[in-house]
Amino acid sequence: MLQGDCMIALKICRTILLGCIAAPGPLAGQSISLEKLLEEASAVREFKAVSISPDGSRVGWVERLSPDQYGVFGRAVNGGGSAVRIATTASKETEIAWSPDSRRVAYFSDSETKGQPNIFTADVPGGKPHRLTNLRGFAKALRWSPDGSEIGFLYTADAPKSGGPTEPTAREVGVIEQQIYEQRIAVVDAGHGKLRLISPADLYVYEFDWSPDSKQFAAIAAPGSGDNNWWIAALYTVGKEAGQATKLPSPGQQLAVPRWSPDGRTIAFISGLMSDAGVVGGEIFTIPAQGGKPAGVTPGMKLSASGIEWAPSSGRIVFTAAAGGGSAIASLDLASGQIETVWKGGELIKAGEDSPLSLSRDGRSSAMTRSSWSLAPEVWAGEIGSWKQVTDRNKERKQLWGSAADLKWQSDGFPVQGWLLAPPTVEPGRRYPLIVNVHGGPSSSKKPAWPESDDNSLLASQGFYVLFPNPRGSYGAGEAFTQANVKDFGAGDLRDILAGVEAAVKAAPINPERVGITGWSYGGYMTMWTVTQTNRFRAAVAGAGIANWKSYYGQNSIDQWMIPFFGSSVYDDPAVYAKSSPIEYIRNVKTPTLIIVGERDAECPAPQSYEFWHALKTLGVKTQLVVYDGEGHHFNKPEHKLDRMRRTIEWFRENM
Repeated sequence: MLQGDCMIALKICRTILLGCIAAPGPLAGQSISLEKLLEEASAVREFKAVSISPDGSRVGWVERLSPDQYGVFGRAVNGGGSAVRIATTASKETEIAWSPDSRRVAYFSDSETKGQPNIFTADVPGGKPHRLTNLRGFAKALRWSPDGSEIGFLYTADAPKSGGPTEPTAREVGVIEQQIYEQRIAVVDAGHGKLRLISPADLYVYEFDWSPDSKQFAAIAAPGSGDNNWWIAALYTVGKEAGQATKLPSPGQQLAVPRWSPDGRTIAFISGLMSDAGVVGGEIFTIPAQGGKPAGVTPGMKLSASGIEWAPSSGRIVFTAAAGGGSAIASLDLASGQIETVWKGGELIKAGEDSPLSLSRDGRSSAMTRSSWSLAPEVWAGEIGSWKQVTDRNKERKQLWGSAADLKWQSDGFPVQGWLLAPPTVEPGRRYPLIVNVHGGPSSSKKPAWPESDDNSLLASQGFYVLFPNPRGSYGAGEAFTQANVKDFGAGDLRDILAGVEAAVKAAPINPERVGITGWSYGGYMTMWTVTQTNRFRAAVAGAGIANWKSYYGQNSIDQWMIPFFGSSVYDDPAVYAKSSPIEYIRNVKTPTLIIVGERDAECPAPQSYEFWHALKTLGVKTQLVVYDGEGHHFNKPEHKLDRMRRTIEWFRENM
């Protein structure tokens, strides 16, 4: 029945989606057209991966050249010479990993097997690319062995799609049976290309690291479905020759980023309350590699660690972290427990999808993409905190929004932080509308970053102030703050957001009667929840939201994530799910609400959006539902990203 309802919604909304949109002009006093805004956002050059060579002399990166083409580039860190493309064949290239001697790189490319990435190596600089593999399936996470003889990676043989629950789910018809494709550790000889699968066939490996003697792996893994079991994964050691996996004790929370110490005695990892696979935040733990009790080495830290690497000695760990609403790089001395913040900034730093930190062998230099609302994304490298800009691909990009303020307020005794982004021009004596954008997660945080084509930061260019709150449940203020909304979804976090609105009104020339709210995923849920709890907001846009936690539990493909947040399954304690469900309070809604979702979203399925839309329509509340053909939780098609942003802007213009 739910599938049928979803198809009805899809048929209704496909007509809406394909219709022509009449774009009204920008708000009074603004000069930036919507067309110009979307054109500029689409022109931003993206960097998908950045890696510094072990000797710290060179940096490599993957760069988007067109919507379907990516290239691997390299350049000296000191700025000597120009950037050189490693492979010149038009293709889709992803990831980059340096050999231990800093002379070669490995990367994925489909240049010879269109649509199927394979591993290539090339000498740097100027070497001819050499294909090592003939893969059939999905592959990721390249890591050279410390002795340089092999390359390890994660491989899902014969997989029909790339991994992860944010990708569009397959259509399910007929007898529904889940076919499980396990992602395994594989190694390929760096010279001859001989491929071996290492980890057990019944174990899905999410992350791994080589032991310093190149004979073992540390792995975060779980048996069964890869999409659903990341939240109950454990730490294993896996022998390279026999492939035997040994499970190590766990501290009881989600685990991520395993890293083997240089002396081979210890494995470090991050553990904490995490709601999305790959969005890491928590405290740092260590455990003896041969087994033993895990020990927290950063108890009570007011940061949320996101990536770790060992310094040359086994007594110090360098790590990245969410800090307030920004990023930090810090050093942990294991003997004393002292944490030294080496660098901190109000920006987003990122090395790659699965490598938040790229560090040289001596632990002094790093490489990453840096981005903020005033800094278009570019590759930077060099000594930590004293990086040099390596690329200038986005030098022509224009800042079409105003300045950002680091806003702080109190709520229920918690210190809460958020960002307030201004319109490009603020005229004296005029008061502006405000839109609140709630981030997904909830275990995440909003950091300043140059907007992509579907980033709600772009709303500021259209004459709105935009508030990005980091309420309880967010990263950046320590693990206790991240866990403060457990079994309390929509209560304390909404109070934090409402207090943030009042703080914004006091801090800037904002019209308190013209306030809207939006968000995606958990932010979409919070949007749906908020309009059932208060009439404070004039308009709302709920993206990939959740209307009914009770029905959601049985519809989504990742129900394991809900147990740590709700305390038990919906079948054991339905009341805790019901009390946070917007649909229970639906008759309170008066706010005009636009609802947006991907047709094949497995994380926040389309029937949730349909249920909320159907209720509002029945109750006479102004609403519209748009279901995007073939999209999952994250939209992939550029035209859909642009249409989503266009509709969001127009809904707020029309209703505020």
